[in-house]
Amino acid sequence: MALGEADATTRQRRQLADAAIAHATRGEWEAAVTANRQLLELGPDIDACNRLGKALAELGKHAEALEAYQQALERDATNRIAQRNIERLRVLMAAKKPATNGKGRPEKAPVTLFIEEMGKTGRARLINLAAPRVLAPLSAGDAISLKTRGDELVASVGTTDIGSVEPRIAARLNKMIAAGNRYDAAITTIHEGGGEVMIMIREVFTHPNNFGKVSFPTQGQAATSVRPYIKGSALRYDDDEEVEETDEDAEEVEELDTSLPEYSGEPEDEEELAEEP
Repeated sequence: MALGEADATTRQRRQLADAAIAHATRGEWEAAVTANRQLLELGPDIDACNRLGKALAELGKHAEALEAYQQALERDATNRIAQRNIERLRVLMAAKKPATNGKGRPEKAPVTLFIEEMGKTGRARLINLAAPRVLAPLSAGDAISLKTRGDELVASVGTTDIGSVEPRIAARLNKMIAAGNRYDAAITTIHEGGGEVMIMIREVFTHPNNFGKVSFPTQGQAATSVRPYIKGSALRYDDDEEVEETDEDAEEVEELDTSLPEYSGEPEDEEELAEEP
């Protein structure tokens, strides 16, 4: 191949990769599939395989997504993005899916839910988690509903319960809800295997009965285990060990579910903005 042709191919690969990432960031999954497949026609590309897997998973094409991730793993047996997504897809394909938006995926929360607002937003850990097969279809950015059930504040996707908000936070918010407040919530972090799920909660309506009361006090206002959301990649679906991984993982953060940036080119979740169905 002549030098000029090599330069042209390199330029074309870069343009296709940029286009694939841009489409995923906007949630244009069909276009993302096309761009990544065109890129793979130019030669092997592990990142393109991972991005293709993410896009196909978002479209509910789990068998094709699994094949794409397996192709990435064939070229790099240590590729963590492909490894965890293959595991997740296998669980997902064997599991019964929770209620969705009719497109094969849970509803995505609006990006505005993740904008920090002192006293109005906070993060909480879910306890009493549902079985891994129930959590497998979920990813960072998925909208969830909160409802009071006795002393618990239960998080659900559709009609499926996925866990309960940790007690200290639940106790405060249940009182606010009983007095008329309303809250929206979404998943910000879900670790492989469903071992940990973190959610973002936003106060969307303040009842006059709660005038002067803060849903998420700061340390100076009151002790609380909810921390205000901090800018950064809080939307993840992965292992703690991967916190320091390079741009490869950044591309898979599945699951900003691009409306929320999970797929920086990778969601996954690539898995979170990217890696995960």
